Amino acid sequence: MNKKSIVLGFSGGLDTTYCVKYLTDELGYDVHTVTVNTGGFDDAELDKITQHAYNLGVKSHTNINAIRSYYDDIVKFLIYGNVLKNNTYPLSVSAERLSQAMHIAKHAISLGTHVMAHGSTGAGNDQVRFDLILRMMIPNVEILTPIRDLKLSRQEEIDYLQNKGVHIDTKKAAYSINKGLWGTSIGGKETLTSNGMLPEDAWPSQMTATKNMDLTLHFEQGNLKGIDDQTFEHPTDAILHLQHLASPYALGRDIHVGDTIIGIKGRVGFEAAAPMVIIKAHHALEKHVLTKWQLSWKDQLAQFYGNWMHEGQILDPIMRDIEAFLTNSQKMVTGKVFVCLMPYRFVVTGIVSDHDLMSSKFGSYGEMNNTWTGEDVRGFTKIFGNQTSIFHLVNEIKYS
Repeated sequence: MNKKSIVLGFSGGLDTTYCVKYLTDELGYDVHTVTVNTGGFDDAELDKITQHAYNLGVKSHTNINAIRSYYDDIVKFLIYGNVLKNNTYPLSVSAERLSQAMHIAKHAISLGTHVMAHGSTGAGNDQVRFDLILRMMIPNVEILTPIRDLKLSRQEEIDYLQNKGVHIDTKKAAYSINKGLWGTSIGGKETLTSNGMLPEDAWPSQMTATKNMDLTLHFEQGNLKGIDDQTFEHPTDAILHLQHLASPYALGRDIHVGDTIIGIKGRVGFEAAAPMVIIKAHHALEKHVLTKWQLSWKDQLAQFYGNWMHEGQILDPIMRDIEAFLTNSQKMVTGKVFVCLMPYRFVVTGIVSDHDLMSSKFGSYGEMNNTWTGEDVRGFTKIFGNQTSIFHLVNEIKYS
């Protein structure tokens, strides 16, 4: 490639649009843009992004369909682990950025360049995620980040582009929206402070469904394979179908407050109807079919896994080790989960599974048992508390 060539991850939004014009007009680069589709774009939108890139003057543009690989490499482990950052956020954009960064790096390698660019600002997590992945995958990579390096505000970007004759929808540019298979993030002026909710029209999906809907989700070894009577070739197809059914109920909306990788607190709005339903349904099934200690260790490992992924460390070999554990834990996570969708909320009403450990053959909690006697329990209790009883006796601990 030309020594003045550069590869830019391109979404077609305000930041990456600015990057194309700045890298081309101010720095003289031949810009090769690449869009990695992780579920956020349909064919018409990809065509529009491609045309937009060429209108801006790029040397080449490439679209990469990464929807299934995104699920196979990342999303399925978030489901296996029931991962919610700070018990709230399904890592919608956090996970997506890692998939995108890895595909962008591979594209740069295929083009034979080590000069890369991305549109991250200097205030968020994405800058770290992209930098980490690119540096790990491309030795001696040179990374240019115009928005971060120039410390630009969104208004300054808009003014620059308008002066260059690039039309900007200023209303749309007021919010940073990142849509993908595993949810959509929304950032705006309301999320820059510690108080305030996004206005109704800022949410990508509007509440249009008012009649309750009952669904049956079919899981096979932890993967969503069917909804009601419909089966799907790949779990991504099931996720997209569930999103189509659930988003009109305005489900999965919230604002996540968390610690950024760079040490500051941050707020971001998100909408993740299908991910939230899937995680809660999957977790309900697991509570029936897994043992106490499987659930306990899964929770601990999954929390670390989600936090480390959030911080961009997907290529750390410990992640492969945890993924192996999570995959093995899903052998019996097969069955039906019943869910009722309602405006702004949903309820998991129950499960049916051949592996359900809550079997009446062994007793009913709080009612009766079929496999032990009262004398068995007396003996078990004596042994179970034996060492603690000895501790109290030896140390003459008394209670008044």
